[in-house]
Amino acid sequence: MNEVVETFCDHLQERFVNPGILCDFGDWLAYFAWDLLGTVTFSKKFGYMEEGRDFDGTLAIADQSIDYLGICGQMPWLDHWLDKNPIYALGPPNISNVTRIAMEALTARLAGENAACTNENPDFLQYFIESKTSHPEIVDESTIIGYLLLNLIAGADTTAITMKALFYYCLKDPRVWKRLESEVREHVSPNTACSHATARALPYLEATIRETLRYHPAVSMGLERIVPEGGLTLPDGTVVPAGTFVGMNPYIVGRNKGMFGADADEFRPDRWLQGENESGEAYKERMQLWNAANLAFGGGSRICLGRHLSLMEVYKVVPSVISRFDVELADPNEKWWTCSRWFYRTKGIVCKLKARRKQQGE
Repeated sequence: MNEVVETFCDHLQERFVNPGILCDFGDWLAYFAWDLLGTVTFSKKFGYMEEGRDFDGTLAIADQSIDYLGICGQMPWLDHWLDKNPIYALGPPNISNVTRIAMEALTARLAGENAACTNENPDFLQYFIESKTSHPEIVDESTIIGYLLLNLIAGADTTAITMKALFYYCLKDPRVWKRLESEVREHVSPNTACSHATARALPYLEATIRETLRYHPAVSMGLERIVPEGGLTLPDGTVVPAGTFVGMNPYIVGRNKGMFGADADEFRPDRWLQGENESGEAYKERMQLWNAANLAFGGGSRICLGRHLSLMEVYKVVPSVISRFDVELADPNEKWWTCSRWFYRTKGIVCKLKARRKQQGE
């Protein structure tokens, strides 16, 4: 991961800082996220950072697919008239290029042709192949392809959305950005990618990440479950019959004023810090309650399996960028575009990047 973070920062330096041109930072965070997922999944970047664009249309196709699934997931009958239409299919474009890359990676690995992956530095594909050996009754080659596709489609966009939101909302509030910038630059060297341990020790960085997950969860649609036999009794006494589809939207839960305060509709990272007159025990209890209400990665037995990897990316990329570059919005008054159709997607974080002047001793 460090190598991909370093590559990302090098591209920002060479493409935008040195020539002094504007950067569509949101797009580049997406390129990074996809290339990182390619690296940890089968030890190969897709090449979006190298090309500096969505050269094969995969990112655009993934957006269209998620939009379609978000709508048809709520109204499944639509799928029979659209994508499953026997006369003329009207569904989203397929992700054949991602499937092809996954199949080529698996074929090459089984043939022993991929030297990028080693026993000292295994990737997800290696673990999947080992599971095929240890559990052949469960995992076959088609199962592995499914694992690879799930890794890529579910892991890249959601992480990019979180990073985009953090930079956008923090840059929109000069006080928040200045405090985050000061904390990071006091503890993080601009010469290497920030370590995960260093990042987790920064309380205001922690607060901005938690606030971003609350305020702008990457998944912003009801996470449905089916009520089991016996029904479900809600706190107010209402009984929901067995077989009913129920769900909680992470966005709505995050804006609950009874939980997060009257200013729940505002982006305010400071809410995650201990209050001036708040005891340590009271703060601990509040954090336990708030963490239990965090559905950014789902909850229960179906919680996102990739949440730790996703958070590690965020914790490493944000301070690595801030420690190296002065970042500001090209137009502080311009609002970005948002669209929630399952994933809470965004566009429009055009920034000016400047190389940060290293302080004495760095």
